[in-house]
Amino acid sequence: MTAPTSTYRMWKRLSERPGGSRLFSAAAMVRVPYFASIVPHVVRMEPGFAEVTVPKWFFVYNHLHTVHAIASCNAAEIAMGMLMEATVPTSHRWIPKAMNVQYLQKATTGLRAQARLEPPAFDSITDGVELVVPVSVVDHAGTEVVHADITCWVTPA
Repeated sequence: MTAPTSTYRMWKRLSERPGGSRLFSAAAMVRVPYFASIVPHVVRMEPGFAEVTVPKWFFVYNHLHTVHAIASCNAAEIAMGMLMEATVPTSHRWIPKAMNVQYLQKATTGLRAQARLEPPAFDSITDGVELVVPVSVVDHAGTEVVHADITCWVTPA
């Protein structure tokens, strides 16, 4: 496998230090400001898996005083992005292509988004290929409130 991405290298460097995952998460929000409204905290990131928490706070409320649908989608998307950054080597690149989302329950608490993917053999990817990353978004009780299947387009760099 070729070298890991700079994002994953930063995660490895920071996550082992006290407060490092929070510092990494803040840096991620600076790099991708769109995610700042959900205040994501990347708590785990490794090839094939990423986990991100999102607090329930004023800027993610909807008219029902629950976490709104797009905040849930943002949680799913940042978990998928962290998984892909940890999984896809620098010999390849990726971009999200589609998202299929199921809203299963009202989200009345903060959220935990978990993305999982069995890493493919990247050396066999010589043309573009679609990888579907399933993401489960659960509430504090562990109930899945949103499920997203995010299709990513992966090509050699």
